[in-house]
Amino acid sequence: MELHYLYGLLGGLIIGTAAAVLLLINGKIMGASGILGSVADGSAEGSDRREKLAFLGGLVGAPALVTLFFGAGSTNLTTNVVVIIAAGLLVGIGTRIANGCTSGHGVCGISRLSIRGIVATVFYLLAGGIVMVLFRHVLGVI
Repeated sequence: MELHYLYGLLGGLIIGTAAAVLLLINGKIMGASGILGSVADGSAEGSDRREKLAFLGGLVGAPALVTLFFGAGSTNLTTNVVVIIAAGLLVGIGTRIANGCTSGHGVCGISRLSIRGIVATVFYLLAGGIVMVLFRHVLGVI
């Protein structure tokens, strides 16, 4: 098995474990967009805010540390800054419309057999596939 497959497996295990620990210990769903949204709009206060800031710090800091010690992995990310910004905005809009992201619906929702989470994840995947076909093969932007 190639090493990058093992990295994906390890990352998935870490995300799943983190989601399970947060749910079992705090009774909360690990939805990154919801956590970020509550910090950004000021609805998270006190110890809840500190906990969410620590989560977001780990979300950014852990990959930064891995990159620092092991180097950056290769990606297929486009160098077109307009496409990167548009993609980020569309993902943000999509998470607001769906009331969650793939960590909340995909990891936590599917593992709890939530119909809402399963349906949202199916639509995320379909939308991603359609966008890739459209932008890569039809428009040639990516």
